[in-house]
Amino acid sequence: MNRKEQFNLLFPNTPAFRWKQIEQAFFVSSIAGWDGVTSLSKEMRAKLVDLPWMSVSTNTVMVGKKRDTHKALLNLADGQVIESVLMENVRGDWTICVSSQVGCAMRCGFCATGKMGLKRSLTSDEIVDQYRFWQTYLTNQRPSLPSNPSRISNVVFMGMGEPLANYENVKETLNVLLAHTDLGKTRITVSTVGVLPRLEQVLTDKDWPHVRLAVSLHSAVAATRKQIVPTSYDDFLPKLADWARRYLDVLGNRRHHLTFEYVMLKGVNDTNEQAHALASFVRSIGNVRCNLIPYNLTDCEFECSEENQISRFLAILGQAGITAMKRKTMGDDIAAACGQLIVLTAAIDKNAV
Repeated sequence: MNRKEQFNLLFPNTPAFRWKQIEQAFFVSSIAGWDGVTSLSKEMRAKLVDLPWMSVSTNTVMVGKKRDTHKALLNLADGQVIESVLMENVRGDWTICVSSQVGCAMRCGFCATGKMGLKRSLTSDEIVDQYRFWQTYLTNQRPSLPSNPSRISNVVFMGMGEPLANYENVKETLNVLLAHTDLGKTRITVSTVGVLPRLEQVLTDKDWPHVRLAVSLHSAVAATRKQIVPTSYDDFLPKLADWARRYLDVLGNRRHHLTFEYVMLKGVNDTNEQAHALASFVRSIGNVRCNLIPYNLTDCEFECSEENQISRFLAILGQAGITAMKRKTMGDDIAAACGQLIVLTAAIDKNAV
């Protein structure tokens, strides 16, 4: 049960605008608890004392050597722990990478999170509160940070878990963030391994806000993709292409493109032949951009592609007219980079702050 449901049980006859006042207060970094919500009566605030102001608490925060990446281990009320990441971005603001589940069931071969298995999905409160945690962190830590403003300008759902396997809670989170922050729809990206029933739902769900979507493709060759992504299947690629064309027909414009994410794995999906297959696949769809991600070391079986091969791969895509870029690696020294998020219970200091 989330906070809104608990509030409605406590105050069943209260007008809906009261909850909107509370949600607005959640995003005021100077308000640290119910006593600070002065738009509510003292009597109402007294009844709310047992309703959690924050659904996550600090376990540990790690800071990368360059101080441009910060990783938080956050405790949940039931004893589970998640990871969330704060990264400096090219605009001089901050991007946060939020988790949507504890662990993940997708078992992608390069991803440490998949080795945890799926513990449970997060509530919308637990996802929203990752934003609120970092908002407070930036306010409190600003003197020791680089000369950046403390603004969070982007949110990416690329942390632990498969966001579309937690569809309703992710949808609610998106709507809350859009309503109560200055984030626009093109400043939020939801990354998915490609849960096609949910991608189809996105096309018709009037309550799904049309933020950017990124599909973790990793190969345009069916057998290779299944090797990397065990949940893939023989006709996944043609079905994805059909969905992507319809998605772009409905939502595509100059600022609203689709992204394919592609982790570069040495000798697996980084060959010239794989590059040509990806180029052909993208050209069959339309306004798709490719984001090449150097593999970040985990205890998985893969190795990162050589730099010269990544350059050749990019060149092949460029020659085919495909917009592609190589993602900058950030936070790998604190295991905060793509594919590295994993909570090892034995390594957690329950008393760390």
